[in-house]
Amino acid sequence: MDIIILLLPLLVGWLLDVIFGDPARLPHPIVYFGRAISFLEHKLNNGAHRTLKGGVVAVGLIAVTYALSWWLLGLLSPWLWVRILVEAVLIFYCLAGTTLIREVRMVFEAADRSLDEGRRQVARIVGRDTAALTDHEVRTAAFETLAENLSDGVIAPLFWYALLDVPGMLAYKMVNTLDSMIGYRSERYRMFGTVAARIDDAANWLPARITALLMVIAAVRPGLIGFVRCFGPRHASPNSGYPEAALAGVLDCRFGGPHDYFGETVYKPYIGSNERLLTSEDMRVATRINRVAEFMAVALAAIVRCAILI
Repeated sequence: MDIIILLLPLLVGWLLDVIFGDPARLPHPIVYFGRAISFLEHKLNNGAHRTLKGGVVAVGLIAVTYALSWWLLGLLSPWLWVRILVEAVLIFYCLAGTTLIREVRMVFEAADRSLDEGRRQVARIVGRDTAALTDHEVRTAAFETLAENLSDGVIAPLFWYALLDVPGMLAYKMVNTLDSMIGYRSERYRMFGTVAARIDDAANWLPARITALLMVIAAVRPGLIGFVRCFGPRHASPNSGYPEAALAGVLDCRFGGPHDYFGETVYKPYIGSNERLLTSEDMRVATRINRVAEFMAVALAAIVRCAILI
């Protein structure tokens, strides 16, 4: 019975995500994370010592998120079932597996109807310019996002939950939100966001590699480990290349190449070597691999969490 109670928040939170996906109509912690980051960035990202100020903001927000959530959950300890319910809802908020798969499926369905629809749909989930993408590039962009966000949006939150419980999961989401908002190398954020970007790299280093391994296991293709080791380090990011390489290996396709961001062309190293056309059948394979990898990650998180607490 004790083990079931320990696992109940994780299982309920994960099932809520599987059933409902991202709760678009409910207040979301990430929205408030974003507002806090935006407020502090506008106040402090100017004048001298921008790197120092950005570092203080990043470390401070992460620490406050962890400490505040730990304190609030501690207050609920006398009311066990209330705490379980709150933890389950917070875990639900921190997972994005269903929404990710749903968005990628919608890209392929839109692209099957017309190129323009595909471009508009993929623009919802990628940061690159999409107006001039070919049909193949639309589908490739969706797959790259699927792989990268399996790590960022599912496996990494579960990893930090396993180690540091719900407060660790929320702190990771703050790390990820900081990177997505200020972790750019643009003129505006290069100094202010550099610490946030480095923290995100560190927080995702092991989860990204675990994600790739789980994808290989989900595909029952152990031979792809060598493929991932070859192509994973080629990405500009120290982490994103590993899940992308795993998916490229599973689908026997190629990711990377030139991408346009805000009118500037960025050339990304190729991951994989088979430049074949991608289809909706590939999408079904990829989303199935994501689901299996996610299920394995939930099971591993449950095992680790129980081992820590028992």
